[in-house]
Amino acid sequence: MVIAVIAILAALLLPALGQAKQKGQRTVCLSNLKQIGLAFTVYLNDTGGRFADRRDLKSSLPGGYHPWSSWPPSDPRGGWAAVVLKDSGASDALWSCPASSNSVVGNAVQSLQSGSTNSNPPAVRYWLWRFDRPDEPVSLSDFWGKTEAQAVSDLIVASATDATIGMINGASDVELAVDSYFPNTIPSVAPELKGRTIHAGGRSRVYLDDHVQFIKDPRTPLP
Repeated sequence: MVIAVIAILAALLLPALGQAKQKGQRTVCLSNLKQIGLAFTVYLNDTGGRFADRRDLKSSLPGGYHPWSSWPPSDPRGGWAAVVLKDSGASDALWSCPASSNSVVGNAVQSLQSGSTNSNPPAVRYWLWRFDRPDEPVSLSDFWGKTEAQAVSDLIVASATDATIGMINGASDVELAVDSYFPNTIPSVAPELKGRTIHAGGRSRVYLDDHVQFIKDPRTPLP
């Protein structure tokens, strides 16, 4: 009887403990992204409101640019940002959500990048879609070297012909950094990653105005 009661209690408690752990990891993730957003603000304040232009790092960091043949078609990995924002308050520990270190998505080549060329570089697992190509000239949807106002203005123009950008009315609609994710609706996503993200059912984001949010997404139900 005692064993049966313990088994029942365990069956009831273990899912709750698992959910509590997931919520805790998501809270830490949002905190990381908040600090990254604040580091961007500090950097912009120090540079007259102009984003870094470190397209060179997109190719020179270990692994180079876009070392995969599946989705995504560009390289949103944020290793360059760990280099640039280090002196603006973004410590090495901020660049990986605690849930990502042991996840399939967090260690995929499309997600994980070294944050320097040093012998013990930080692991960077967040994506920054507005810094995802080394193209010359800089595209409307990328922010390299632009002022904050120009970056938002260009993105609004780009959104008129690119539905993936979404509705942009200002800084509060502009995503800076996000968990890596692989929608199950995109045919070119690798089979082992299809439908997966760091936090099952959605992803954490920080926006240009520094607010953070967890966005639900039914296209990524798997951790």
